[in-house]
Amino acid sequence: MACESPASTPGAERTSVRAEVGRRLSQCYHRDVASSDYSLDPSDPRAPSEAQWRAMSEAQRARVLDSLPSDFPRATPPEGDRHRIPKAKALEALDEYFRRIGRRVYLSSELPVYYPEERVFAPDLIAVLDVECHERNSWVVSHEQRGIDLALEVHIAGDAKKDAERNVERFARLGIPEYFMFEPLRGRITGYRLRAGESAYAPIIPQHGRWPSSVLQLDLSVEGGRVRFYHGSAPLPDARELIERLSTLVDDAVDRAEEEARRAEEEARRAEEEARRAEEEARRADRLANKLRELGVDPDDLD
Repeated sequence: MACESPASTPGAERTSVRAEVGRRLSQCYHRDVASSDYSLDPSDPRAPSEAQWRAMSEAQRARVLDSLPSDFPRATPPEGDRHRIPKAKALEALDEYFRRIGRRVYLSSELPVYYPEERVFAPDLIAVLDVECHERNSWVVSHEQRGIDLALEVHIAGDAKKDAERNVERFARLGIPEYFMFEPLRGRITGYRLRAGESAYAPIIPQHGRWPSSVLQLDLSVEGGRVRFYHGSAPLPDARELIERLSTLVDDAVDRAEEEARRAEEEARRAEEEARRAEEEARRADRLANKLRELGVDPDDLD
C-alpha cells in the first residue's frame, strides 16, 4: 500500500507534522506487514484473520474474495437422492415462504462458508436473516460482516461424528445461533440453539413432534422421509406441492369457466327461444287482426 506524506509546514507546526507523518508511516507499515502475512493454501483454503482483513485495502480484499474457492474436495462421497431430495425440498419450501411474506432471508445449499482463519465448511442448508439475496459463490464472514444464522445437515451415511459431535462443538464456537441435523433413514431431527451469553449449544426440545426454530420462526418435523416446516398449524408446501395446488386451482377455474359458458349458452338458447315464441305470437296476432278487419271488425274495439 502506498502512503503519502503531507507537505512540510514551516514554523512551530513542523514538529507536530513530523509526528503525524511518523504515525501514518507506522500505520502503513503495520498494515502492509499484516496483509502480507496472509496466503492461501489450496489444500486447506481459509479466510484471513480479522486483523489481516482490516489491514487490507479494498483491492486486496477483492483479490482474496476471488481467490477463495467455491468448490473443494469433499470428505464424504455423494450420497444420492436420499440426501439430495430432502435438502432440495427444504430449500424450496423456505424460499417460497419467505418470498411470499416479503422477508429477505438468504438461503443456500452446500455454499462454502468462510469464517476468519477457520476451515471452510459447506452445510446442506444455510439461512441468514435480513440480508441481500443476490447470488454468491461463497459466504465470507469478514466481507458480509456477519456469520450465518442457521445450519442444517442431512445425514445419510459416513462419518456420523462430523454432524452429531464435531459440528455441534464447532458451530457453537463460531456463534451460529441454531443447528439442526436431519437423519432421513432414522426419521429423526436433532436441534441445537445457542443461548445468549453461552458458548455451548443447548438441545432444542421437540414439542408434539416438532422442533421450534427461533431463527426461522417455524417448526420442523419429519414427514415422509423429509423435513416439513410449519407456520403454526399450516405446513409449508414445496415446489411440487405448489405446482399441484396451482394446477388444481387452474383446473377448478377452467371447470368454472366452462360451466359458466354452458350456463350462458343455455341462457342464450332460452332467450332465443323466447324471442322466437314472441315473434310467432306477434305474427299470429297480426293475422288475427287482419282477419277481423276483413270481417269489418276493428280489432281496437275488442280491447
